[in-house]
Amino acid sequence: MVIDNAHWLNLAVALGIGLLIGAERERKKDAVGERRRGDSSSSLVAGIRTFTIASLLGAVSISVDFWLLVTSIICVTVFVATTNFVAKNEDRSLTTHVSLVFTVILGGLAMSDAALSASLAVATAILLAAKEPIHGFVRGVVTKDEMIDFLILAAATLIVLPLVPNEHVGPFDAINPYNLWLIVILVMFIGALGHLALRLLGSRIGLPLVGLVSGFISSIATVGAMGERARKMPHLMGVAVAGATLSSLSTILQIAMLLVAIHPATLHALAIPLVFGGVSIAAYGLMVMLSSFRQNGAEMGNPSRSFSVKTAMMLAAVIAIVLIASAALKAWFGQTGLVVASGVAGLVDVHAATISVASLGAANKLMPVSAVIPILAAFTVNAISKAVTAAVTGGKEFFRQVVLGLVVQVVAVWMGWWLF
Repeated sequence: MVIDNAHWLNLAVALGIGLLIGAERERKKDAVGERRRGDSSSSLVAGIRTFTIASLLGAVSISVDFWLLVTSIICVTVFVATTNFVAKNEDRSLTTHVSLVFTVILGGLAMSDAALSASLAVATAILLAAKEPIHGFVRGVVTKDEMIDFLILAAATLIVLPLVPNEHVGPFDAINPYNLWLIVILVMFIGALGHLALRLLGSRIGLPLVGLVSGFISSIATVGAMGERARKMPHLMGVAVAGATLSSLSTILQIAMLLVAIHPATLHALAIPLVFGGVSIAAYGLMVMLSSFRQNGAEMGNPSRSFSVKTAMMLAAVIAIVLIASAALKAWFGQTGLVVASGVAGLVDVHAATISVASLGAANKLMPVSAVIPILAAFTVNAISKAVTAAVTGGKEFFRQVVLGLVVQVVAVWMGWWLF
């Protein structure tokens, strides 16, 4: 066996892996000893020397022969199992024992992929050191429903997404199942972020921030919720209007996020109108918020679930229908048909129209410049839906103030398109 400089470097990485994980376990060993003065069982906990030797064992074993590494892993596994059986204490945690076996594997991996093994070692050390915060977060902060939602999101991303075909299918080749499922994941992820913000921040800083966060989930729904609160609690009119107004800023930000993910060229074509619309509504919302700065928002009940899978799936279905309709109208009537289809879709959700138009651009079926008018048309029609929602839920004064902000934003968006 020839030992060159690279080989010595890999051995050094294996040594560092053992020292890193072993140092963390050594501190754990001391903590166990402090709790169990005079209990010899605490000495059975592996420390820095054991972990360092285990990592070097894996490195040397794989250098000699693969089957020697397998034999070493089996021997260490038998050793830790025997140690756990012999230990006469109530602490039956397998963390240290499993970590010891894993360290042998990481030592072997270091000889072929030093960067990967070192990264895994750092991640392992962090997990071991952050025991109390992790346990406290899972047991005391995260609810059962939130954990279920997290598992659903993880399964949708790590299990389902790789299985979804990434090709255009359906009438007019308008649907890409992979992109549709990405939208489902994105909707659930944004919902989870909004829920987390509500959990951590609450409404102590007022309804405006809650409206901004909730707007990422549904701006129309946020306007409705703020309108209902303003109608029931007139003294919160100012902060409720600010929350409803800032949800329209979320609409601008979410459009930009979607375009970044689907077709950045379309975002470049829409950059100036989006900036105009975002700045105008942010300024109006800030003005309304400052005018009612002394008003404290009441608590809004936090939803028990982070997101709605049904809502995400329904949005994906709407997007699929809009994609087919947009492709058909464009094939039959050209650009005029696409604008009409986008406007109809904007009555329900501007993001569906944005995604459908951007998807056409990503498929090279539409020039980025030609995508501007359909998206702005959907944005304008969506603002009309928000205005109707404000009138129905919040009464005359709420409607007047919210509509003023919507008009300012829509005018600014179209002015940005006209000027640039």
